[in-house]
Amino acid sequence: MASDSSYPRVAIIGAGPAGCTLARLLVRAALPVTIFEGEKSLDMRSQGGTLDLHSDTGIAALKAAGLYDDFIRQSRFDGDSIRLCDKSLRSYLNLGSSADSWFAQGKPEIDRSDLRMLLLNSLPKETVRWGHRLTSVDPVTLTLTFEDGTLKDGFDLIVGADGAWSKVRAALTTTQPFYSGVGGFTAVVNHAETDVPNLSKLINRGSWFNFSDGSMVLGQQMGDGSLYVSVWQVREEDWQKNANYDVKDGKSVRNELCKQYANWSPEVLELLSAISDHGVVPRSLYMLPVDFKWSNVPGITLLGDAAHLMTPFIGEGVNAGMKDAVDLAHAIVETSKSPDLKSLTKNITLYERRMFQRVGKVQVRTKDMMELMLFTPGAPGTVIDKWIVRSFSDEMNSALLLLVKTPSLHIASFRQYRRHKTLNTHDTYWGTLP
Repeated sequence: MASDSSYPRVAIIGAGPAGCTLARLLVRAALPVTIFEGEKSLDMRSQGGTLDLHSDTGIAALKAAGLYDDFIRQSRFDGDSIRLCDKSLRSYLNLGSSADSWFAQGKPEIDRSDLRMLLLNSLPKETVRWGHRLTSVDPVTLTLTFEDGTLKDGFDLIVGADGAWSKVRAALTTTQPFYSGVGGFTAVVNHAETDVPNLSKLINRGSWFNFSDGSMVLGQQMGDGSLYVSVWQVREEDWQKNANYDVKDGKSVRNELCKQYANWSPEVLELLSAISDHGVVPRSLYMLPVDFKWSNVPGITLLGDAAHLMTPFIGEGVNAGMKDAVDLAHAIVETSKSPDLKSLTKNITLYERRMFQRVGKVQVRTKDMMELMLFTPGAPGTVIDKWIVRSFSDEMNSALLLLVKTPSLHIASFRQYRRHKTLNTHDTYWGTLP
């Protein structure tokens, strides 16, 4: 049967990377799609740090969307260095930028705001309806109710891409995210090369992690020359309400962090002291259960954080959401070839089942990584071997993973795996690999 270009009519709630990727794929397939976004414009809030898109998920999605060439023009291949230290600046892992080696083919990095703009600019202007904040979905009629009281209907499929506190998810399940036990701040240091040149050199265009005492301080290079700063601690859920300082005032937060981290390395203190007064955001990290699933409801589904909210400690959230978009777009296109509710329900159910299986592994790994570094006494020194294995286990083949899990062969195997990198571990310098 020939495809029906008017079925299914799709409403996507949320104009983040996952929602926009899905919309782009449906536009390319000439299928009707509308995005309803609660924010009034793109720049209503901070968009977050830089993203490492993976070849089989995020990058594959951009290729499917016909945006890979545009992505390459905006991305950078020198932002893949990773330095991991404890609070005294003892280095446990140092993967130098591939741009500094002869084998310069790093993973492409792009700022989250640039990725979102790339996706939005690829859509017809009428696709996104800004300022439409959803309050509920009727699971029977699929009617959308918005904060201003307006109603929208006439859709065959509602896709929740509306993040952690998804209103669409509420039409499928009563399950809500729970507090992970970790909270903190994101912030920015402007003009890193001129204001904090030593730190800029230390971070080496990549990411600098510092773990100790149930805390993490991260400095990450952004494409505009600034540093994105994340400070996470194991905290009670009501820490923001009970703080004895203004958690939304940049100057107050900076002063408090400098007090809290006074016994950390001078370099960490320099980073915290350089935080701008503007752009400081308090955050409490929530997550969905790692085995979270829902029973299919005809005409409604989820993708991205709405479907599998995770903490950000392995950087898989956007990648997983963009992979969801590719798989869901395929299900929708298949439905258009046999355009009826039975076909739609069958294809969406299959999409959901496959997503649960694929993302479940990522959720477990994310939870493991958080618990290793923030909830294990003596971290990072007591867990660095396990952390490395969990960081890269999904990328390694089974034979290499067996070698890495053997302590006596751990460094040699990891060194072979990342042979174009510079590796520093447990104060042993391995040099630039041949």
